[in-house]
Amino acid sequence: MLELRNVTKTVGAAEHIRDVSLTLQHGSLNVLLGPTLSGKTSLMRLMAGLDVPTSGSVWFDGQNVTGVPVQKRKIAMVYQQFINYPAMTVYENIASPLRVAGTEQAKIDKEVRNAAALLKLTPYLDRTPLSLSGGQQQRTALARAIVKNASLVLLDEPLANLDYKLREELRAELPKIFAAAGTIFVYATTEPHEALLLGGNTATLSEGRITQFGPTIEVFRKPADLVTARTFADPPLNTIVLAKKGPDFLLDGGVKLPVPAELSGIADANYTIGFQPHHLSLERPNALAVPVRAKVTITEITGSESFIHLDFADVRWVMLTHGIRHFEPDEVVEVFIDPRHIMVFDEHGRAVSAPKLAA
Repeated sequence: MLELRNVTKTVGAAEHIRDVSLTLQHGSLNVLLGPTLSGKTSLMRLMAGLDVPTSGSVWFDGQNVTGVPVQKRKIAMVYQQFINYPAMTVYENIASPLRVAGTEQAKIDKEVRNAAALLKLTPYLDRTPLSLSGGQQQRTALARAIVKNASLVLLDEPLANLDYKLREELRAELPKIFAAAGTIFVYATTEPHEALLLGGNTATLSEGRITQFGPTIEVFRKPADLVTARTFADPPLNTIVLAKKGPDFLLDGGVKLPVPAELSGIADANYTIGFQPHHLSLERPNALAVPVRAKVTITEITGSESFIHLDFADVRWVMLTHGIRHFEPDEVVEVFIDPRHIMVFDEHGRAVSAPKLAA
């Protein structure tokens, strides 16, 4: 078990990590999700022992390892920018941690060839890394992490340089490999959809702070605050500030959006409403959906999907819809909001929950 206890890391006047407490179990897959400069790499460096926290402590299986250097820990790390030994063959690059550990040759050969087969490197085992493509070099670095049999594996956006098909295959296979070995697997990404594909647990980061940690699908569906909801949205989360009056939120033009039944008892006040781009639609999805009229600002067609940027009451929204949908700029369209999928946040950005009933 890896534990970070009230860990803070400052560099000069800059606070890179702010009072982080986190517990990761053996055999678990844990995603660090956040935008660039949110603190993902800084946090992984503290986990690995590459950096020492300014305050707080790092524990592994009940032992305080704060300040213990990475060389004395059973850790494997893979970065987006691959690191290999240029003078060694791919085979020897993959085998290097096993040779350092004094593993017998027969086992080295078996482990190397198994990892190479998984990462489609078998034809390249006798080549040197510089003769490979960037994606092949990254796969070599991943294979070396696999054979190391580490207790903690840290992957910092490791699939960014790979082609789409291989990324999809590895997202499915890597968690199984490390979980079977009882490894604590930590994977950093800026992409919400990658976190959802990987599953496991997700910690959302913003400005060096963990805003929420839990099962990935739960964090996605029930964010604790507006910052977490925005971190877990790509395209960006659609939001608008609305007044609640009785059973409804009041939209521009006199349109009423029903308050979700489970929140019917919340006080009349101003709230921020959030909903994902795919929960805004051109066709009415059900009888509860509410139509609003919005002006198109731009349409982006990706082939199988279209992103339609909208202006509603001077608020910018994005709608994600399947298929090719083209609209001219300034065209007014009717779109539907499904109240079953809205998230509600108070004036401080905290998720609103159902009020507690008196005993």
